[in-house]
Amino acid sequence: MTAAPFPLLPGKHALGSATDPREHTAYLRAREPDASLDNLGGVILLYQRSLLRHVLAARKASLLDGWVRGDLWLVQQNGRWLGLCGGFGLGAPAAALVLEQLIALGITRVITVGTAAALQPDLCAGDLVVCTQALRDEGLSHHYLAPSRYAHPSGTLTDHLTQALQAADLTVRRGPTWSTDALYRETHAEIAAYSAAGILTADMEAAGVFAVAEHRGVNAAALFAVADSLLDRQPRQDPPATRIGLLTALDTALTALAPGPRSPRRPTALHYGEASPR
Repeated sequence: MTAAPFPLLPGKHALGSATDPREHTAYLRAREPDASLDNLGGVILLYQRSLLRHVLAARKASLLDGWVRGDLWLVQQNGRWLGLCGGFGLGAPAAALVLEQLIALGITRVITVGTAAALQPDLCAGDLVVCTQALRDEGLSHHYLAPSRYAHPSGTLTDHLTQALQAADLTVRRGPTWSTDALYRETHAEIAAYSAAGILTADMEAAGVFAVAEHRGVNAAALFAVADSLLDRQPRQDPPATRIGLLTALDTALTALAPGPRSPRRPTALHYGEASPR
């Protein structure tokens, strides 16, 4: 039996789409005509609810209620408005959906910040890894880009992340990740092969985020805090080092986005609500 191609329609990445994220923007602007994120310096995608709660407790933030599929908050960093978006779920499809909506509203720079599993023995919980390319072992990226082994981030934005880590006198680790949708189907054979090939981490979103960004002509980068290891699996834990790493990663991402276009006014909001500690 001949194996089916993926996607099922060959060359799909080059075809026009019947659906368009601008439909969501038009729906939003029917209620809020001035809704736009053009003045934002960028958005950080977050996957850990505890991290978002920490930020909202520590910073003054404003909610853009109902603008995208997730919870979109505005914060200021060095006089510039930036976005934090969380609460939309895990995996490349969830990240891609909210990213498409953000791009349609005017976002041109995005950094994905989350945890990853180590594929190298010298990576420990809390270590930070700047992603240089993502092995496309998820499904979503193949609907956006021509067949290839890797999806790539923005070189400029990735360099900004590296420079922000160096400026804070933090250890800089750069390298590829293995992006897979199948969290509970990461096999020993794959782990051994990708570790031997020099891939540093395993994650769920980077390849999808990079693919959407390349397809739409915007800049994306990824920064991970190591949570655990696939080489030496242990019962699930929540090491304090991982939480510290995530907080450091978020601060680094904010710093990397801050040199972007200045935003003298914050976007018009449907409903602004000041953040309160949770």
